[in-house]
Amino acid sequence: MATVVLPAFCDLHVHFREPGQTWKETIRTGAMAAARGGYTTVCAMPNLDPVPDSLEHVKLEQDIIDRDAVIEVLPYCSITKGRKGLELVDIKTLKDHCVAFSDDGSGVQSPDVMRRAMETAAASGAILAAHCEDNSLPGTDPRSEWGPIERDLELCARTGCHYHVCHISSRKSVSLIREAKAAGINVTCETAPHYLTLCLDDIQDHGRFKMNPPIRTADDREALIEGLLDGTIDAIATDHAPHSAEEKSKGFQGSAMGIVGLETAFPVLYTRLVRSGRVPLDRVVEALSKAPRRIFGLPENPLDQVVIDLDTPFVIDSSRFASMGHSTPFDGWEVYGRVLETRKNAVTVYKA
Repeated sequence: MATVVLPAFCDLHVHFREPGQTWKETIRTGAMAAARGGYTTVCAMPNLDPVPDSLEHVKLEQDIIDRDAVIEVLPYCSITKGRKGLELVDIKTLKDHCVAFSDDGSGVQSPDVMRRAMETAAASGAILAAHCEDNSLPGTDPRSEWGPIERDLELCARTGCHYHVCHISSRKSVSLIREAKAAGINVTCETAPHYLTLCLDDIQDHGRFKMNPPIRTADDREALIEGLLDGTIDAIATDHAPHSAEEKSKGFQGSAMGIVGLETAFPVLYTRLVRSGRVPLDRVVEALSKAPRRIFGLPENPLDQVVIDLDTPFVIDSSRFASMGHSTPFDGWEVYGRVLETRKNAVTVYKA
């Protein structure tokens, strides 16, 4: 058995559902799932109840994190109050209490609201992480994603804000961000393992294939791989989004949007991209570990490590997940790259 010791992973985009939806996931179970997947730092999105849009609300989440998390969990605050897209939160006051600002799960529809958010973020040294979705278009239309990206890149060029684009899934999105980077615009982005390894041909009539943005064409998938290789795509994030079994049991059309990903990310990427010769191992590790920390200005800790068996195949079995969510399109896949141990500051937080 050949094992490697790698820098532990960092995920810029997870949903831990607490406070507010603890039947889907808790900070405790989400953090355990992260540790089982090789992650020692994750950034938790703000679609919670209450939304972390004030000092009082973000402290409520932080208190639970301090009590229950076995790894580093960094909260987001929302861009707008209640994630309603109308009134900005107090970015200047909140910026030292969160890792970045996002209305994830909802795109900011108003150009004026986004412009003012970017101006305030730029003046405050804060990062905006945007879920890009035009509500006037169906999510299956790629323009629903790349249209808001195109709009926001123009605003970013004018304001100088650090603009991070969440979970890109289309060729046009990659192209727009590549051009923006070449022009010196302060933009970074992420995609997710499912967009790099699946396409429309893989979709079945089951809730485990339902996520937002949706899986797109093989051509879109190829563009994402190209973007990962040339550095247009900075990071790989899981968009870990657990739901109850009932919420994911209503077929492709009727199920809630979102899949879990923390416990499958590395094996799926290693098996489909690295072992196939498409992407070097170093590039995948960079996108999972160093780049996310660099994007958000998080320090690297050489004592945060993950030990991985690269040679022994195993079958993904969602019934054994630490996460309360079990909906993954990768259930039953034979993969390589099992996480054997995760160490946070040299302390073992997970051991197989």
